[in-house]
Amino acid sequence: MTANESNAESTVLYATQGAVALLTLNRPLALNSFTRQMHHELWTALDRAEADPLIRALVITGAGRGFCAGADLSEFDFAPGPDLLERADPGPLIEEAFNPTVRRLITLRMPTLAAVNGVAAGAGASLAMTCDIALAAPGASFIQAFSKIGLVPDAGGSWLLVQKLGLARAMALTLLGDKLPAAQAKEWGLIWDVQDDPLAGALALAQRLAAMPTLALVATRQLLREGASRTLQQQLDFERDAQSALGRTHDYIEGVTAFLEKRPALFKGA
Repeated sequence: MTANESNAESTVLYATQGAVALLTLNRPLALNSFTRQMHHELWTALDRAEADPLIRALVITGAGRGFCAGADLSEFDFAPGPDLLERADPGPLIEEAFNPTVRRLITLRMPTLAAVNGVAAGAGASLAMTCDIALAAPGASFIQAFSKIGLVPDAGGSWLLVQKLGLARAMALTLLGDKLPAAQAKEWGLIWDVQDDPLAGALALAQRLAAMPTLALVATRQLLREGASRTLQQQLDFERDAQSALGRTHDYIEGVTAFLEKRPALFKGA
């Protein structure tokens, strides 16, 4: 792992390991809950990874004992007085911070992995689900606590939960606000795996993905995420178009050639 070049007080730390970028949410005393500053620093880190041609996979984890506890409620102004409803309105923060973060992650040019080291609550759970692959520690948990403060799931949570768990489980989790332990999250399909060291596991998977045809991986992500909103007839056309575009890439030619020559492929991510 290269030395982290971020300031020690940065809310998002950036490091690299070969072709993998590691982003660490760095507000451990607040369970890495999101502030506006953290969103902006996360975008900067994502831009940095995307601008580096050597980086072909990305891992997100949390510092300390939590992954991410969602929004830091101190960002809202609940002081009694005039305009309380306007000052406490979560809508602007969602529009200006959380939604751009989700949109940025789902369009990143490389695969993304979450190493969930502890609690992932609210938008923190959404962040883990937004990544392409999520691994969690045995003691990690996922919580949809919005109903306990009179709100609804955000940062894509209401969509992601139904896609991953189905309506019945998503409905009960969000209405009741119960904690979902890591083992059950795996059993239900919310995450890929539970490992004693999810960061080591995520980095290993990231290294594996970084050696694969990046354009094809990202195109696969897009097809799978968007397929539920299309008919089969529409999806057939999108698959055709994606295959045609990928058929003009170096990695396609290299992959088929290596298969025919019975040797390992050397993909360039292009």
